[in-house]
Amino acid sequence: MSEDGNTKEGNGKVSRIIRIGTRKSQLARIQTDSVADRLRKLYPDVHLEVVAMSTTGDKILDTALSKIGEKSLFTKELEYALEKNEVDLVVHSLKDLPTVLPLGFTIGAVLEREIPYDAVVLHPKNAGKSLDTLPDRSVVGTSSLRRAAQLKKRFPQLEFKDIRGNLNTRLKKLDETDNFSAIILAAAGLNRMGWDNRIGQILDPKDCMYAVGQGALAVEVRAKDKDILEMVSVLHHSETVLRCIAERAFLRHLEGGCSVPVAVHTEVTDSQLYLTGAVYSLDGSQSLKETMQTSVIPGDQVERGVDNEAQRVGVTASNLPGSPQDAAERLGVDLAQLLLNKGAKEILTVARQLNEAC
Repeated sequence: MSEDGNTKEGNGKVSRIIRIGTRKSQLARIQTDSVADRLRKLYPDVHLEVVAMSTTGDKILDTALSKIGEKSLFTKELEYALEKNEVDLVVHSLKDLPTVLPLGFTIGAVLEREIPYDAVVLHPKNAGKSLDTLPDRSVVGTSSLRRAAQLKKRFPQLEFKDIRGNLNTRLKKLDETDNFSAIILAAAGLNRMGWDNRIGQILDPKDCMYAVGQGALAVEVRAKDKDILEMVSVLHHSETVLRCIAERAFLRHLEGGCSVPVAVHTEVTDSQLYLTGAVYSLDGSQSLKETMQTSVIPGDQVERGVDNEAQRVGVTASNLPGSPQDAAERLGVDLAQLLLNKGAKEILTVARQLNEAC
């Protein structure tokens, strides 16, 4: 490979080498390979190399995610490699990315969202059951305060305990011990792993709304690399971009994160973007939940005056109309402000304090 990142093939043709950073887990590799395959089809002259590495969240497995205190548990090491030019782009699960990115980075692509809902995976001895039909005091594993807060209120007869590890590890803990009757996982991850046959129940948003960005993949790049940014921008899925901008703006204005229970649900119907957002106490006994909507029809004005390099909650989507993105961001901020006006800050502050004290 030459110093400029290009290599000369046997026919004398120059092929650029693009390095893609990813976590080492099987799911992360599957997700990254799916992005790489799409880029290879779009840019056959580009040679893509995948660089896998471990992150803080992968290394610390004996502590609940919400207690580690890092805002970038699964992204920091990858972003360091991006900063040092060791990789040219990084593939993340969007829900792992903080709503404020380090200076100089941007999300250059948000791919079409997989099903964002949570799924119940049952211990083999409980096959055919659901959370409603599990015996009283059955133990359900989850690594998420958001899931636990919602499900404790909806299923008070069950006990919820923390479970850590990647998908493979958590499924092994479920299947090979009697510590858990079921565990809650993102349906998107199970589908991508080809393990959809393990899904015993998909949780309706009425029972458990999902995490900000859940089910979507994001490609993070250096904001100054205009060629890389342009290359990955074709992967943007417009509806997913709008939904996730609204969700991320909601979370950022609340100043929430993995240490507090915040949940969302979004949909686009007839050019209207609907955002439902909620905050919860740790035990789910207190909650605030509201829904707002906005039009996401591109404005009549010609968008030439829009700053094509503008980031909206860390997302750069210059190939999509700017006015719907602005509307989505305002929607998230407005809904967060509505909940704050109703007392959301107090609920989240207490939840954060209790979580740190436990």
